[in-house]
Amino acid sequence: MSSNISTLSNTQIQAMHTQQVRRKDFSGIWVALVTPFCDDANAEVDFPALQALASKLISEGVAGLVICGSTGEAAALSEEEQLQVLDAVLAVVPAHQVIMGLSGNHMQQVLHRLASVGQRQPAGILVTPPYYIRPSQAGIMQYFNEIANASTVPVLLYNIPYRTGVNMELTTLQQLARHPNIVAIKDCGGNLQATMQLIMDGDIQVLTGEDHQLLSTLCLGGVGGILASAHLRPDLFLRLQAYVNAGELEQAREIFYRLLPVMQALFEEPNPAPLKAALATSGIMQACLRAPMQAASADTAGKLLHSMAQLDIIE
Repeated sequence: MSSNISTLSNTQIQAMHTQQVRRKDFSGIWVALVTPFCDDANAEVDFPALQALASKLISEGVAGLVICGSTGEAAALSEEEQLQVLDAVLAVVPAHQVIMGLSGNHMQQVLHRLASVGQRQPAGILVTPPYYIRPSQAGIMQYFNEIANASTVPVLLYNIPYRTGVNMELTTLQQLARHPNIVAIKDCGGNLQATMQLIMDGDIQVLTGEDHQLLSTLCLGGVGGILASAHLRPDLFLRLQAYVNAGELEQAREIFYRLLPVMQALFEEPNPAPLKAALATSGIMQACLRAPMQAASADTAGKLLHSMAQLDIIE
C-alpha cells in the first residue's frame, strides 16, 4: 500500500466507506451517453432531448449511464456545461445509476472539478490519465492517488492510451486497484494479458470499453461494459450478458455476432457521429455535433441503419 493511501484522514476514510456501502458493484451494461445538441449556430446542449434519452435507457434496464466521456463530447463542453449536463441527468435518473467522466491535465483544475462533481454525489467518477503530457507510471500513480484520496465518490479507472497518449501498465493498475476508493476499470488498453490478470487478481471490477470485446470480456470473468453501442437495442446487450451469466454461450454468441456489424459501423467514423445519426432516426434527438466533429457520411449512416434493421429478426 502506497504512502499516499496510508495518509488518508479519518474524514476521507469515512467518506469512502459511506460511498462504497452505497455502491460497491458496478457490473452490468452501462451506456456511454451522448450529449444531444440543438441545430443552431452555437450547437447548444439540448437538455430536453438529453433527459428523454437518459430516461428511456434507464427504463429499458441498463445498469446506468456514463456521462461527459468521449461519446458525450466532453472535450467540446465547458466545465459549466458539463455540470449542467450532470444536473440534468440527475434530475431524471437516480444518482446511483450515474457515473461522471473526469479528464484533464492540470491537477488543481481537475481537483476543483472533482469537488463540484462530488457535491452532486453520483455513483462514481470515470477518470483517464492526464492526456497529451504522457506522464511516467509514477506520475500516473500520483495523479490517481491524489484524485482517489480527495474524491467522496468511488473512482473508476479509464485506460485508453489511443486517446491519452499514455498506457497504464499492469503493475500500475494492480497497485491502484488496492486503493480503497478505486473500484473498477473501463478497459480500453488493448492488452489481453493485463485484462486477464486484473480479472484473476479480483481487486478491481473489469468492464470493457471496447464494444466489440464485450463477449470475450464477459466470458473471461469481466463484469460488464461501458458501451456507446448500447444506446441501440440495449435489450440485446442485456440478454447477451444474461446468457453468459447463465452459461448459455451459444445463445450469447448468436446475439453478439448479430450486434457486431452495428458495432463496426458505429466506429467506421469518429464516435459519436454515426451513433448520433442513428439516434436521430428515432426522433428522440438531432444528429448535431460540435466542430471540429463532423456529421457521419450518408454511406456510413446507411450501413449502420441496415445493420440495425437486421436486429429486428432476433427472437
